[in-house]
Amino acid sequence: MNFKADKKVLLHTCCAPCLIKCADVLKEEGITPTLFWYNPNIHPWTEYNSRKNALLSYAKLQELEIILKDDYGLELFLKRIYPEFGKSRCRHCYEIRLEEAARYASENGYEYFSTTLLISPYQNHELIKNLASSLAEKYSVKFLYRDFRNNFREGQRTARELGLYMQKYCGCIFSEKERYLKI
Repeated sequence: MNFKADKKVLLHTCCAPCLIKCADVLKEEGITPTLFWYNPNIHPWTEYNSRKNALLSYAKLQELEIILKDDYGLELFLKRIYPEFGKSRCRHCYEIRLEEAARYASENGYEYFSTTLLISPYQNHELIKNLASSLAEKYSVKFLYRDFRNNFREGQRTARELGLYMQKYCGCIFSEKERYLKI
């Protein structure tokens, strides 16, 4: 993609540790993204709140603009993934968040959107890329694709050094269960 750094970029942000290196890489390209918090998949509420507060702290530290769509969405998340509680639930989870980011970007003058989900080696990168590209077309906005995975460990290290909250599972109640049961 031939990208011009002066374009407005909305960056869906799942958490501060994942944001750190995504933001650094984009800044190196001359891009200062606007952060977009929308994560109805994160449960329970205490986890949701811890991740949101860590993100707010880091955004303030880095002087990054953040848009909070602060909807703790347990019911929405469960309705969207039902009855697919297995691994296929991730598709719906990505789609919920990426669709809202694409819609918001389109309606608010952003030319591009992207996501910090692209940094995690634990996420289905190709599925994220394909869903986001499809949503970009649907909402007449461009998807800014970057493979940030090579920076994952460094971002995690930096988050620990800064004392940021470090989650131990992807976010949904099913991934928390898998964490304990080693599924």
